[in-house]
Amino acid sequence: MNTSIHPAVSDLPLTLLLVEDDAALRSILRDSLEMQGLRVLEAASRAAAMSCLADNPEIGVMLIDLGLPPEEHSTTEGIALINAILVNSNTAKVIVLTGQDEESSALAAIREGAFDFLAKPAHFADILRAVKRALLFQRQETQMAEEGLTRLQINARISDGLKAVREEAEERLVRQVLKETGFNVYQSAARLGLKRESIYYFLKKFGINRQDS
Repeated sequence: MNTSIHPAVSDLPLTLLLVEDDAALRSILRDSLEMQGLRVLEAASRAAAMSCLADNPEIGVMLIDLGLPPEEHSTTEGIALINAILVNSNTAKVIVLTGQDEESSALAAIREGAFDFLAKPAHFADILRAVKRALLFQRQETQMAEEGLTRLQINARISDGLKAVREEAEERLVRQVLKETGFNVYQSAARLGLKRESIYYFLKKFGINRQDS
């Protein structure tokens, strides 16, 4: 499986903040992500993460373990960190990694504004896909903001589950880009950093027709 960052995403500020108190796991994830062309900064606690974010405003994506010291066996510190991050950075995308109770942790993280959720142990390919999605959304939102447009909103109800949230976000993004490109599949694929076949897949998946644009 090819897990390299797509060239169309490489013009983003590819700086990721990895917040994980397990030093061994943090080292493995850092090395793996750096091999994909990402610049990876590290933190082992909420305080260290906030300090790093303050010193590096270019951070676009955060990969966060919810079980952080001094509350390693609960989600208290992780949830507080997500809240603090999103208060200080409107464009940041937070991906949660946790070994805590998956369902309750996921809902709590999403309510606080997390972009995605992965349960430990997560395969690196799944982590990388989540990072790619986050970078794509961050790029699109930045571009929309520069053009004076409102930020993408995700309106799926939490009770519908994480899959519904992600799918509505995907559909909104695809529809927006298709509209901006006049339903040009080639241009849309290039802007989203996807293969042309992926755009056709989304057209079928979401029932999008040319007249929708």
